[in-house]
Amino acid sequence: MPDYSDAAISDALRRQMTLAAARQVVAASNLANANTPGYRAREVDFSQSLSRQLTEGVSLVKTSAQHLDDPNGRTGPSDVRTREVAGLDARRDGNTVQLDRELLSMTSASGDFSRAQTVLAAKFKLLRYAITGG
Repeated sequence: MPDYSDAAISDALRRQMTLAAARQVVAASNLANANTPGYRAREVDFSQSLSRQLTEGVSLVKTSAQHLDDPNGRTGPSDVRTREVAGLDARRDGNTVQLDRELLSMTSASGDFSRAQTVLAAKFKLLRYAITGG
């Protein structure tokens, strides 16, 4: 039976936003290296990142000495893995970055992040409504 609790929904939204942000960072890095000879385009290894996040669960970040420790001993967010994009044609200088592909990836990641952010904002709006009583 799937878990539809507030904590599970918030955690799923957090994972979605983390992966979307990572996809944007990787695409931006690829675009920054579009003229670097021999640079090989990278992408987020989604299946590896997903399995890591599902097995590790939520990780806490301690930004103050007054914060409580994570009972599982983790001190920061799990890193998102990347891999070289397979099957891309290289230019004469050996670079495999394709501008259209990277811009599409950034747009897609932005939409994913925005959708998760909208759902999270609606969730907090409902919570505020419940607390204030209308």
